[in-house]
Amino acid sequence: MATVPASFPHIKACDGGSRLTKIVDFTKVSFARGPQRVRKPSIKLSVARNPNSGSDTVELEPASDGSPLLVPRQKYCESIHKTVRRKTRTVMVGNVALGSDHPIKIQTMTTSDTKDVAKTVEEVMRIADKGADLVRITVQGKREADACFDIKNSLVQKNYNIPLVADIHFAPSVALRVAECFDKIRVNPGNFADRRAQFEQLEYTEDDYQKELEHIEKVFTPLVEKCKQYGRAMRIGTNHGSLSDRIMSYYGDSPRGMVESAFEFARICRKLDFHNFVFSMKASNPVVMVQAYRLLVAEMYVQGWDYPLHLGVTEAGEGEDGRMKSAIGIGTLLMDGLGDTIRVSLTEPPEEEIDPCRRLANLGTIASSHQIGVAPFEEKHRHYFDFQRRSGQLPLQKEGEEVDYRGVLHRDGSVLMSVSLDKLKAPELLYRSLATKLVVGMPFKDLATVDSILLKELPPVDDADARLALKRLVDVSMGIITPLSEQLTKPLPHAIVLVNLKELSSGAHKLLPEGTRLAVTLRGDEAYEEIEVLKSVADDVIMVLHNLPYGGERDSRVHSARRLFEYLDENGLNFPVIHHLEFLEKMHRDDLVITAGSNAGALLVDGLGDGVLLEAPGQEFEFLRDTSFNLLQGCRMRNTKTEYVSCPSCGRTLFDLQEISAQIREKTSHLPGVSIAIMGCIVNGPGEMADADFGYVGGAPGKIDLYVGKTVVKRAIAMEHATDALIQLIKDNGRWVDPPVEE
Repeated sequence: MATVPASFPHIKACDGGSRLTKIVDFTKVSFARGPQRVRKPSIKLSVARNPNSGSDTVELEPASDGSPLLVPRQKYCESIHKTVRRKTRTVMVGNVALGSDHPIKIQTMTTSDTKDVAKTVEEVMRIADKGADLVRITVQGKREADACFDIKNSLVQKNYNIPLVADIHFAPSVALRVAECFDKIRVNPGNFADRRAQFEQLEYTEDDYQKELEHIEKVFTPLVEKCKQYGRAMRIGTNHGSLSDRIMSYYGDSPRGMVESAFEFARICRKLDFHNFVFSMKASNPVVMVQAYRLLVAEMYVQGWDYPLHLGVTEAGEGEDGRMKSAIGIGTLLMDGLGDTIRVSLTEPPEEEIDPCRRLANLGTIASSHQIGVAPFEEKHRHYFDFQRRSGQLPLQKEGEEVDYRGVLHRDGSVLMSVSLDKLKAPELLYRSLATKLVVGMPFKDLATVDSILLKELPPVDDADARLALKRLVDVSMGIITPLSEQLTKPLPHAIVLVNLKELSSGAHKLLPEGTRLAVTLRGDEAYEEIEVLKSVADDVIMVLHNLPYGGERDSRVHSARRLFEYLDENGLNFPVIHHLEFLEKMHRDDLVITAGSNAGALLVDGLGDGVLLEAPGQEFEFLRDTSFNLLQGCRMRNTKTEYVSCPSCGRTLFDLQEISAQIREKTSHLPGVSIAIMGCIVNGPGEMADADFGYVGGAPGKIDLYVGKTVVKRAIAMEHATDALIQLIKDNGRWVDPPVEE
């Protein structure tokens, strides 16, 4: 372990390969290089820290075995075994307080042209009436900044005192102007002082890099001083898609770069003794977003900083897709006690964001107020900062077996569904609801077919039609899971038998024929001595169902599952684990989506889990199936449909985003594996479409630019022809298939 003497005022870090050097102060050492520049990730380093930050050294280690990413060994949340809200300072935004001593605040953003004062005022009033705590308004130029004074005055005259936030990109002078009337300024570190990213790999000398930092300080300092003068708040809001070329050249297009980009601005604020600010780390990819916030908080713990967090998944999209992505990203962090204000970005009217936002805030508030969790346990295997999936061992075929069990789970993530006995009365309808492909009435598995079904009640032995329907599913490698009691009384050939730990401990499973395949259901918070019985049936267990029923107010699905995975990994038990969520009857659809995203998604973004099984009495079968596939796709596991990166619209938007988005989706939704960005403007640069294969972007009023990746390939296409041009572009790049024809 290497250490640096505390007497050194700074550290010079050098990459021998490129002879690239950079001076960094102690608190930045953990961010001194992006993943591509670490040469010996297996070595733990201990480096001296700023004397104001607490302890004398910061220990770095690989994020996981073999990972090139070095991370602070320190924590990223208050507790790994229960939800404890991270302690922060209070930041005042007008008359609204943000921080851990206050309720989680909810906010949204207007979509009207900021220069249209009357329309913007009406929109803000509508949002405030829906219950938002803050409203953000885009301010792209001097005319918009001038309009902000009229907007503020008009709202005050109408007795609306909701704090207003100015959204600033590329315009330091505009920020200075609007800081005189709005309560908070959002700056994007990627484009406030840097030029628009050209996605060029730049080489910097130490002096070059330092000069750019000095330039940032020169441009940013007047705004900080203005905010201090007027008592304004600030959000230092990094976007994954709009990092500067300088940051990307050093750290890559990565969570690491997102954090360092924000810290450059935060250090300037602290140097000027300005602390009324919050951080955000937004990305359209929930996995990247979660990693970035965790890295941010880990480094704040190292430095002793306590600034609040604004949470959000940017360009989440619309409908259940957008709600699911937001729930995965925001909900994961809320379950770890992180987050003080949230925005759910949807391609819908802004007031429609308030309800799902409130539902998420309530979820986080209940979790932290009850401090839901499990008994303390040591966690050594979960990867906090970089995604590495724990892939359970898929079923292997045993010699002499008459059916193929290898297809009952999917390598990219499985969807299981609970099927009632009634559904067996109409086999063809059942096959369709499972999304099988029908050929002359016979089912075959397709790309988005349910992998296995849970049948809590078997049909009578003499019900030949129902049993034939099940046999046809077994013949195409769909697993039929049924409880032990059912299988013992009404045996179904080749069924997978569901047993609990008590049944295993009592030996009841031994009443089954030798070699019967098993699925084990457990809570995850049992005593380790009870879970030990899994070792005795390891050869027969196809999967484990983690199921923590509703009931105890302090029970936590997330923490009990983490404890279970830790036990399995520590004991070399590589069973696939399915997240089995049973919801209350008549639960609101949005609550179901948000709870599934927050509970199962919080585990899947850490690579923990091999599939989902959602049960909800009273909900449509197809809705639960689609929600399950959306959850897997949102966690970057199994792609079964086109992925859309769709901005929520704002005053910069150059076309009717909702109408165009619906039009594009209608014609392209059948392209799994293809990602399409639909962006109202290009304010954050093509990097905002970092996850997309193709981009449809407003370039000018009535004109659309088309992108392949981050490169514009067609400009100024008339809007009425742009959707067809996008389809042709997809075809030209070999990614198009014709829509399937219904049988």
